[in-house]
Amino acid sequence: MTAWAERLGQVGRVVRFDYAYQRAGNKRPDRLPALVDAHRAALEATRRDGEPAVLVGKSMGGRVGCHLSLTEPVAGLVCLGYPLVGQGAARPLRDEVLLALTTPVLFVQGTRDALAPLALLEQTIARMRAPAELLIVEGGDHSLEIRRRDGPQADADRRVLEAIRAFVARVAAEI
Repeated sequence: MTAWAERLGQVGRVVRFDYAYQRAGNKRPDRLPALVDAHRAALEATRRDGEPAVLVGKSMGGRVGCHLSLTEPVAGLVCLGYPLVGQGAARPLRDEVLLALTTPVLFVQGTRDALAPLALLEQTIARMRAPAELLIVEGGDHSLEIRRRDGPQADADRRVLEAIRAFVARVAAEI
């Protein structure tokens, strides 16, 4: 996320934060309510009057941002590698929050992301009430890293950044 935070600085002000479990050096995330509270505190500490906030999160951070947007007004959400299904044998579908959203969202997903099979994500997007866009990163994995045969990583990253820039401009103009 460090590299993405730097890239996103070209689009607008970027504020990064770590969840408490990360600061404590734990590998296991806190429960969802604690994650949402931490996300809310970071948003409140950095929110500026009149400035639209767009939450950008990678994997779990995007999912938590979606939950937060149900109670906190934000202009938009950008989910980099949304974890639509869980890991392990059960692989539970995590679409409840997406179906409840009203905030515009841009999903950026790799074609090789096992946590968001594209067909399943497209079905979920079709059922969503919120305006939703999907940018597919050909050959991208859950971290949006592409294989060398799929082209230069820098080209894929530029394409993602331009899609985010356009999305942010659209949602900010709608406020």
